[in-house]
Amino acid sequence: MFAGEHDETGETIVLVFSPPEPVSVFFYRTDKYFHTEFLESMIEESDVYGLIVVERDEATIGLLKGGSIVVLDELEGYIPGKHTKGGWSQRRFDRIIEEMVEEFYKKVAEKANNYFVPLLEGGKLKGILIGGPGYSKIDFIKGSFLDYRLQKIIIGGPVDVSSQGEPGLRELVERAREFIKETKYHRVRDVLEKFKYHLAKDDGLATYGEAEIRKALELGAVEALIVTEDHPNLAEFKKIAEDRGVELVVVSEDFMEYEWLNKAFGGVVAILRYSLSSI
Repeated sequence: MFAGEHDETGETIVLVFSPPEPVSVFFYRTDKYFHTEFLESMIEESDVYGLIVVERDEATIGLLKGGSIVVLDELEGYIPGKHTKGGWSQRRFDRIIEEMVEEFYKKVAEKANNYFVPLLEGGKLKGILIGGPGYSKIDFIKGSFLDYRLQKIIIGGPVDVSSQGEPGLRELVERAREFIKETKYHRVRDVLEKFKYHLAKDDGLATYGEAEIRKALELGAVEALIVTEDHPNLAEFKKIAEDRGVELVVVSEDFMEYEWLNKAFGGVVAILRYSLSSI
């Protein structure tokens, strides 16, 4: 229970709720603010994967957290092009370039260690996926630049990824699907693709519009209900889905389809078990 009074307006607020997990400590405090630190960890994703897309002079570090892909850092380094004079000068120049590349890898690893080690120590980091467009990803793994504890949880082989930034992280997650267990991200992606398939096929199994969706829910015809995370009726739809045994898929703003769902369909669509036109 949280209860208090606003210093300036005098407004009284009382909040009573059951947390998603048992609270293991007794804590009673009169203070100027509500202490929520014992509850915050309960709403964090318990399964997190580290993501690294690396090249010789560019890298992106991120996280796969539930249904979201988060960019943590983007790094760039200057690596000169090939030297063309040949001979001893060529060998010396190549050696200098390799040293510069190695220093960049060390910089990437240091950043990744800072982000990932605390998650590993907290029991949240389940693995690390590494990708890139060329041999750099292989050299990065073989060089053991990461903390030895992180090195041990690299999942699968390095993945071919053609771009950097958020698009590169998304490509990494999609291409590495065979290496990791079914995640919330992949489940949301599959359901969205299924909705778009039925919408394009126009077979009556994709429906939208709140009135039509509510009717389908009442008839027990909904297989999956897809709602954007900021929909005003999300709590209501969640309860209806639970009561009727319907899969609820919440689409966060991290998905490219998020804006499309909001603008084109008002933020809520559904996949049906059978076409209502046949009734």
